[in-house]
Amino acid sequence: MNSATDSAPAPVSALIDRLVRPIEDWPVPGVTFRDITPLLADPEALRLVVDALVDVARTTGPIDAVLGIEARGFIFAPAIALELNAGFVPIRKAGKLPSTSFTTSYDLEYGSAELEMHRDALQPGDRVLVVDDVLATGGTMLAAADLVQQAGAQVAGNIVLIEIQALGGQEKLHPVGGSALRTY
Repeated sequence: MNSATDSAPAPVSALIDRLVRPIEDWPVPGVTFRDITPLLADPEALRLVVDALVDVARTTGPIDAVLGIEARGFIFAPAIALELNAGFVPIRKAGKLPSTSFTTSYDLEYGSAELEMHRDALQPGDRVLVVDDVLATGGTMLAAADLVQQAGAQVAGNIVLIEIQALGGQEKLHPVGGSALRTY
């Protein structure tokens, strides 16, 4: 379990700084949204970022599954899973999965929500990596960890593209494992 905050290599860090744009007061006043679409549109930058995420993921040891949190975790998690020779498991918002699911509630920076994961997505004892784009308060990552625990599996690590350090999410993740590629 890696509970340290890892920094991105300088070129990747510079790409993130340059290509992730802040959108003030979205989706609600007082929240600054981190828009990753310019980064995703640049194939060279996207490759460098995915490679850096995979490098961090390898520090967590063997992984059975990579969980991607809807929606933007879906962008990075399958690419990481392929490089780690692991399966990809989607963590969805409530009501989006067609089969029997585990469900958990959590608080967001600006509200509350529920996440779900199919009950047969993980096996007891599986080591999983949880992937999302932004770590803010830690609520979403903790909810994903709850789903992993409901399945009898274990969080080997958490990886995010951007961490908003002022909101303290990383400290909340220490009991369930955590790695952050970049602090923003």
